[in-house]
Amino acid sequence: MTIESPATEGGAADSDVNRAAAEQGRISRWREETRDERVQIAREAEHRYGRKVAWGATTGGTTALFTHLSVPVMTRLRQPERQVLDTLVDSGVARSRAEALAWCVKLVGEHADSWLADLRQAMEAVQKVRDQGPTL
Repeated sequence: MTIESPATEGGAADSDVNRAAAEQGRISRWREETRDERVQIAREAEHRYGRKVAWGATTGGTTALFTHLSVPVMTRLRQPERQVLDTLVDSGVARSRAEALAWCVKLVGEHADSWLADLRQAMEAVQKVRDQGPTL
């Protein structure tokens, strides 16, 4: 959901911090005001589609996720990879190795969007060729 932001008069006087705080406040207020309606919509969508619904809102440059699904993932990392995660934890960037790994995945996703899109297209092309092949 995108929340419309009222125009601010401060212009250059508005700091980025004040603007972000105001946007977060608008998102929080909207979240509380629409809770019952969003719960009802989510129930209907989950019943109809058999999938969980995640909510979020964007206003200005601020985006907040209210509900999202986190799924545990098992992975094996060698010592150098664990050291990367431990450095993120020790420096306070993340609270745990799991959070550090999620942070890394998110960062790669943000900076490798076009590459990942190309990779997904290539995978779709491979799937089309497989579908056209003989069935066993």
